[in-house]
Amino acid sequence: MTDEDAILIGEGVVLDSGAASVPLRMLSGAIDMAATFTVLFVGMSMLERAGASLNDAWARAVVITWTVACLVLAPMTVETLTRGRSLGRWAAGLRIVRDDGGPVSVRHAAARALLGVLELYGTLGMLAVTVSAFGTRGKRIGDYVAGTYAMRTRGAKRALPRLAMPVGLEGWARTADITRLGDGLALTARMFLSRAPDMHAPSRVRVGTRLSEQFATHVSPPPPAGTHPEAFLAAVLVERRDREQRIEEARMARAERDGDALRRLPFGVPDAD
Repeated sequence: MTDEDAILIGEGVVLDSGAASVPLRMLSGAIDMAATFTVLFVGMSMLERAGASLNDAWARAVVITWTVACLVLAPMTVETLTRGRSLGRWAAGLRIVRDDGGPVSVRHAAARALLGVLELYGTLGMLAVTVSAFGTRGKRIGDYVAGTYAMRTRGAKRALPRLAMPVGLEGWARTADITRLGDGLALTARMFLSRAPDMHAPSRVRVGTRLSEQFATHVSPPPPAGTHPEAFLAAVLVERRDREQRIEEARMARAERDGDALRRLPFGVPDAD
């Protein structure tokens, strides 16, 4: 556990991030690998029959393309479209999320899929199991690189309610310069805000103050004088979430515009009917 994650330990308060256990990850991984190998070998047999007339070079190219599609492109696409789910994770009640609890994107899925070729298929899962057993939150190497972990969705606590911007801090938050928060610190603050009403009052004050002091090193200018530490934490997290959402929406809109431009003929010549 990192220093950012351990801030609550001294107060005797345990904030469970809902990370999946290693046995559950092994179960979901085994199901996914079995499904992947089934599709891979069935496809191989069909391609062999269909490509019997191809020369050796073309046959090898087809086999390599199909292998890459099954081991990298398919897991990456499924994980992106389902926001971290797969057949094995659906069966085991798991979902891949970012370290701060947010949904994964194609960048996270791509890093996990590429390293999964070595961790899962290259060593039949032994490397992934070893790293998960001795790491934090049951992470494998792909999770460390992508900044993700597997969260329980079945038998876990319900999803946290959506944070709202505290009244009076909207204008300050819009103009504040917020540098990148560590994922562990952001997740700790988010879990603290969800548990604060049930905490012992002195512990609640101490933890909120310590978290706000850590947040203050990432925010400029500071919030208005007299701002409650919990309101400060909530404002930073909400503004951080909204900014990331705007960036992602702008990226998707830009990708759609680029796609439209590529589909058009050059020089603005309309397609023929």
